Amino acid sequence: MNAAVPRRITVVTAVHAPSARFLPEAYKSLCEQWLPDGWEWDWVIQEDGTTDAVRPYVPDDERVSFRQGRPGGPGVARTIALAHADGEYVKVLDADDQLPPGALARDLAVLEADRTIGWTTSRVLDLLPGGATAGFPGDPDDGPVERGAVLRFWKENGFRAQVHPATLFVRRDLLTALGGWMALPASEDTGLLLALNAVSRGWFSAEVGLLYRKWEGQATGQASHVDPAERAARMAVAEARARALADFGWTYPAGG
Repeated sequence: MNAAVPRRITVVTAVHAPSARFLPEAYKSLCEQWLPDGWEWDWVIQEDGTTDAVRPYVPDDERVSFRQGRPGGPGVARTIALAHADGEYVKVLDADDQLPPGALARDLAVLEADRTIGWTTSRVLDLLPGGATAGFPGDPDDGPVERGAVLRFWKENGFRAQVHPATLFVRRDLLTALGGWMALPASEDTGLLLALNAVSRGWFSAEVGLLYRKWEGQATGQASHVDPAERAARMAVAEARARALADFGWTYPAGG
């Protein structure tokens, strides 16, 4: 008798040349994950560009695939990577971040236990230069995130979400139904999170699920990220999408 075909989580990573040097540490954190019997992960790395600077850092592992494409930002890279994501679930892992041990198993357990939950997020610690970590207050309670809660908090708190989109673990069919990440130069992950929460319940884990690297080259640290005119436009489009989805009444699961 043939062994059962393993079920799969696809980890999706967008990378560009400046962040490529962190890929080995992200890979190490993936290799330290454990999953229940019958489950496995694969890692789809998509370069936002076609340079020669990334491939040398891609691990030699049959579970890891690497592709390139014309530059369009991290949202475009992640979305096109979905063409090669055949897992039931998709986990986001930015090239410069790391997963603490047990993060994948916790995410998986939540969605396997409750079909009404479409996605999970978790607590984040900043990973500072030198290796120290730092948390920050204001996380929600461990448990469900009801529909509309993310948009409401985001609007009331200066466009800051109370859960971090870089920790996202999501059902692949729900992710593709929403078109993947938003076509924005930044905040594409927040826009997706708002859309997900407009149509489905989520979950927040109070256990640390991501080490979020702080370094001088990261995209969110650049001046263009806080340009007032662009930022206002990004926020307006992300909000409009979430409100339209909520008004149309389409929900996950269907009829939920």
